Amino acid sequence: MTNTGPDVQDLYIERRNPENETEFSYKGKWEKAEILDEPIKVKDGKTLDYQVTVTRHGPVVSEFAGKSGKDTVLALRWTALDPSAELEAVLNMNKAKSWKEFEKALLKFETPAQNFVFASADGTIAYKANGKIPIRKKGDSMLPVPGWTDEFEWNGYIPFDELPKTVNPKEGFISTANNKVISDDYPYHISNNWAQPYRQMRIQEYLKANKKLTAEDMQSLQMDKVNLQAKEFVPQFVEVLKGPSGKQEDQALTILRKWNHIDSADEAAPMIFNVWMRNIGDELLKEEIPEETLNLFNGRRSAVDELLRRALDGKPGPWIEDAGGLEQVLAKSLQETLTELEESQGDDITDWEWGDYHQVRFNHPLSSVTPLNYLFNSGGGIPVGGSSVTVQAAAFLDDGTVNHGGSWRFVIDLADMNQGYHLVGPGQSGNVKSEWYRDQLDDWAEGTYHKTTMDDPKGDKLTLKPSY
Repeated sequence: MTNTGPDVQDLYIERRNPENETEFSYKGKWEKAEILDEPIKVKDGKTLDYQVTVTRHGPVVSEFAGKSGKDTVLALRWTALDPSAELEAVLNMNKAKSWKEFEKALLKFETPAQNFVFASADGTIAYKANGKIPIRKKGDSMLPVPGWTDEFEWNGYIPFDELPKTVNPKEGFISTANNKVISDDYPYHISNNWAQPYRQMRIQEYLKANKKLTAEDMQSLQMDKVNLQAKEFVPQFVEVLKGPSGKQEDQALTILRKWNHIDSADEAAPMIFNVWMRNIGDELLKEEIPEETLNLFNGRRSAVDELLRRALDGKPGPWIEDAGGLEQVLAKSLQETLTELEESQGDDITDWEWGDYHQVRFNHPLSSVTPLNYLFNSGGGIPVGGSSVTVQAAAFLDDGTVNHGGSWRFVIDLADMNQGYHLVGPGQSGNVKSEWYRDQLDDWAEGTYHKTTMDDPKGDKLTLKPSY
């Protein structure tokens, strides 16, 4: 399962009755809202009286607006606020003996919408984007909409049998990587925001190039660090900046020109390129979009990719032109990248290594309180390769800390269901005092899989039986 990422929330602007703050306008009449008491208990303190106002569209969430929200408020319509039975769905999935039974179990799995991939020993493979995804009478939820009319109501949900699905495709394989899961002619709106396509593209490239795959091949694929974004852009960037610019810039471009586009932890090129791409986005957007808003721009990377593609195709558009043109954008952001990295990595580019900057830390939430960090955290950072656009997903913060990726990796050959291979970082146990709390940390970073077998179990055996 991975997240489909559908648009399942709408904000409705509600008009409040100035004579009665618990009533809101709908189709020319005042409707009474539901008032729910939600007291907030405070340890060693007085319980706070708190009430939630619920309109026909959902709870009012705009108390933060203060007096500016006196006569109008924002109410949140969200699929997750409706009752659903995901636990029942999971239990039925676990009992399913075929794709038909498995898909039937998905009827109860409504929130959050997920990509389900399925394989069985009989050779069936299947995929379904499953969950409650609203059909809107009008609009696509990009902006808050009037709640006093029925023009923007939800007109049910995408029918179960019309959700994106694939069963036994002619390619012989199925893959997902948070990518866009629909074609342009799909009749329903699901989302305007998808992950960049490079991970999915690389998975497809790998699978198409290898007709017969082993479990070991799939382990290698999960740890694959080929950067198709770099393969697309680096040759073109180098061509745009081919003129002499400065000793350090020329050295960086030479390193990129010779690079094999693999985000290896022990090379300089992945560091230069990945930080450069981030700074190109900053160069284009930061002057025009406030930082608080920019932090909410989930589709930023895809938008920047498309702006660059158009500019490289001779159609730069206002964002590139207003920043001085493509050459200036690339040159200025590269210079900023090298200055930034020189401060943290030293002035000799040949000594730079991606893993010195790009490191994973499995920090426990309680570690934010000193001295619990010494107990809960697993030492310092561990150098890792990959990036946000590689199959070995490893997105990173501005300081290089890896904050996103596959915490659990699993491979199984369905020809032998008695054994599988897995990794879970930093370890199997959540108990900080357990020897298995952090014992897989290095193996997770290096891709050293653990074999699990059902043939020869050792140690204590725990048998769970129903009480009826």
